[in-house]
Amino acid sequence: MAGARQDPLGMPAPVASPMAQARNVVLVGPAGSGKTTLMESLLTAAGAIARRGSVDEGTAVGDRDPAAIRQHRSVELAVATFGWGDVTITLVDTPGHVDFTGGLRAGLRAADSALFVVSSTDGVDAATIRLWEECEVLGVPRLVVVTNLDRERADFDETVAVCQRVLSGTVLPLVLPIHGDEGGVAGFVDLLDEQIWEWTQGEPRLLPAEPRHQELIESERAALIEAVVTESEDETLLDSFLDGDHVDVALLTTDLERAVARGHLHPVVGHAVTSTGVGSELLLDLIARALPSPLERPLPVVTHIDGSPAAPLECDASGPLVAEVVRTTSDPHTGRTCVVRVHSGTLRADAALHVSGHFPPRAGHADHDVDERAGHLMTLLGAQHREVPAAPAGAIVAVGRLAHAQTGDTLSDPGLPLVMEPWLMPEPLLPVALRALGAADEDRLATAVARIAAEDPTLRVEHAAGSGRLVAWTLGEAHADLLLERIRGRYGVEVEVTDLQPSIRATFRSPATGTGRLVRQTGGHGQYAIVDLEVEPLPEGAGLEFADRIVGGAVPHSYIDAVRKGVRMQMERGAHGGFPLVDLRVTLVDGRAHSVDSSDAAFEAAGAMALKDAAERADLALLEPLVTVTVDVPDEHVGAVIADLTSRRGNVRATHADGIGRTTVVAVVPEAQVSRYAIDIRSVTHGTGAFTREPAGYGPVPPSIAAGLLRGT
Repeated sequence: MAGARQDPLGMPAPVASPMAQARNVVLVGPAGSGKTTLMESLLTAAGAIARRGSVDEGTAVGDRDPAAIRQHRSVELAVATFGWGDVTITLVDTPGHVDFTGGLRAGLRAADSALFVVSSTDGVDAATIRLWEECEVLGVPRLVVVTNLDRERADFDETVAVCQRVLSGTVLPLVLPIHGDEGGVAGFVDLLDEQIWEWTQGEPRLLPAEPRHQELIESERAALIEAVVTESEDETLLDSFLDGDHVDVALLTTDLERAVARGHLHPVVGHAVTSTGVGSELLLDLIARALPSPLERPLPVVTHIDGSPAAPLECDASGPLVAEVVRTTSDPHTGRTCVVRVHSGTLRADAALHVSGHFPPRAGHADHDVDERAGHLMTLLGAQHREVPAAPAGAIVAVGRLAHAQTGDTLSDPGLPLVMEPWLMPEPLLPVALRALGAADEDRLATAVARIAAEDPTLRVEHAAGSGRLVAWTLGEAHADLLLERIRGRYGVEVEVTDLQPSIRATFRSPATGTGRLVRQTGGHGQYAIVDLEVEPLPEGAGLEFADRIVGGAVPHSYIDAVRKGVRMQMERGAHGGFPLVDLRVTLVDGRAHSVDSSDAAFEAAGAMALKDAAERADLALLEPLVTVTVDVPDEHVGAVIADLTSRRGNVRATHADGIGRTTVVAVVPEAQVSRYAIDIRSVTHGTGAFTREPAGYGPVPPSIAAGLLRGT
């Protein structure tokens, strides 16, 4: 009944083309919805693994990253390729947690359709809606799978009703559950062919519907068939159906695939994780017969590496080679392995490749172009790697020995190097300042973080201005925890998280004067320089303006540049509290020199001393970095968001309602107050809000806070 059964729904056999016989399907759903369990159940039904829940390294299909296992969640793509009849199915399991949206988007890029997984006991929450919208934006064809039907409180009908109410598009049940004598789901009624799939004897059987099921079928079948035949290329089919004529099941199934591929219909099926996996074989047949092949999905835009347009791609094994890295794993011992989706051409083992990465600004990965040679090609089944000589367009395989390839890179022929338009990555908004516990580990820490960032394009790494501290920008707390786990576990670097200090600056509130005296005379050459400065504040962003009003050569012209250099050095070094000085007009008004003991070094030091003296006399204003925070939130949470931003010393500049239930709030907030906003916004909006941030210059620190900073408290 498993992979050997060819045609249970009366459909024509698949065409012989490898691309037409491929199905690349991503599993999408919130954490805890049962994606990984469903994937194992499907693999068991297909005979690809021995049993669900296997912990054997050779058959386990979940995320095997040790850090992920310690966190008890999937954080990366897990890929499994296997056969079902004449069709090759590749399932791509994705993380459900919002902190790992990068993995979700990579999976959506790799696949041609999706199983959208909704738990019958948890229902549809904000996380589920967010994931649905991710699929909707990309136009990914979807089957909705209602899981956990074997659990208490499971309610298929209510889950479908909620999906229809809150998810966009046409969501209609394709099957209805049948309950056994002792309760629980024993099978499903297929509404298209009016047959029963049942598992009461441990193996699935396909039976004609009984009279007692007709009322159940009639309650839902009409709406489903109307939605299916609306997509038919036979314009008379809808009229025939509305007139009550019989509609051929083979035609219905063909039109079902067309409606799903176009994104006009999202059929709902069910699944129960029992010892027999009720619904698994039915779902495998639907994947093979109702989901699109790689030939039916548009491919991303491609350009030459100089940015000029290239001819549009087609999923053609004989076309130009274009493949894309959707996952990268690095191991200190075995090196780097890339999971690759081949979009065009044929990728061959040991072939010469051009590796190209051209990313948008602030992506965290530098543009690069390099030629490499591929290692072995392997299809994946969890931790199993099965070597293959070549991978045609539409295939998803692992490639070894690519030392420079990163997630998001394009692989192409060195004779015709091409670049695919990268998929949109979520912006990392939670900064984590890192410090190695041992001085000897500082270099190892930088290397470890760089290698992890090559795997994870949602991780951005920089050095904080002023302190030089290594800062990793992450998507949230779970993402940050995973980073720390990998640094410690994979690379053996002991690291701690330190406070991220905002780059406070200082400027003068009013003009001041200062004198710098360096008079050191000994038996030989000494040091002699006296400098008098006048200092005035300038508008924000003006930087340093340096001038001189020296009369009569009190300071020889040859030393004026040295004074300027000393002033600039002292501005960077800062005055009270070590805060750098900014936006000053500094005028050299007087000084004295010695014919023997004066030098550039002496006047440089005297210039710095004079500015420091002026700063000690002046009334200083501290300036803190500001950011413009733009929050997108449901209308019911606007008040809570505004109150929260105000409590962070934010200045709300605008609110814009879109008229369909969401509002954008724009505020300028001190940067120090939003360092953990990526976490806090989820709490304030119950996981329904999102935000972006942009630098907004500097603003004055309130006097009460500035006083403490200047005292070092």
